Amino acid sequence: MSLDYPRHRWWEKEIKSVANVTREDAEEFLSLAARMRIETEIREYSLEEANQALVKLKSRQIRGAKVLRM
Repeated sequence: MSLDYPRHRWWEKEIKSVANVTREDAEEFLSLAARMRIETEIREYSLEEANQALVKLKSRQIRGAKVLRM
């Protein structure tokens, strides 16, 4: 599967505004997150693997954050 960027770029999962979050809210959240010991899951893909990453994302085969390394 090849990427047709103009057609596929609008498939973003979510766009969220954080305009109503105060600095105090963020500090409280980060403090709570640190106490909960949240473990992140990150997978890097090279630029050459971009199509593979998109297919996995579309088919819900991946969890956590995915990073495309340029």
